[in-house]
Amino acid sequence: MADDRDSGPAEKPARPRKDGAPAKAPRPQQVFTLLVEVGRAAGDGLPADSTGAALMCYASGVDEPEAVRETVAVLKTAEMSPLEVTGWGTVEEREERGEEIDEADRALMARALAENAVIVAQVQPFYD
Repeated sequence: MADDRDSGPAEKPARPRKDGAPAKAPRPQQVFTLLVEVGRAAGDGLPADSTGAALMCYASGVDEPEAVRETVAVLKTAEMSPLEVTGWGTVEEREERGEEIDEADRALMARALAENAVIVAQVQPFYD
């Protein structure tokens, strides 16, 4: 039986430029690890006595700034209040620095890429 599911994110075909120059090939999506600090906001879902939280996120994008923009937008729609975002790079960049990445995190990264999504992998509330 054939599998009709897509094997990954489809790349958009390059559109010709209006000035007649050759079209640029689309850049592939990558997954970036982001640490997002959030403050308190009504309806944010954090524990009532917390002062904020740190969120470990895996976000897809053609570059890290795009992944950051998408992550902030998604968190705002979830009624969270992003304060600061720190990029840790792609899985390859993290491995080059000697970080070990377990299979559970790799699976979440693969999901973020396949779904072109932001995945919140871990939430650590802050308390006074």
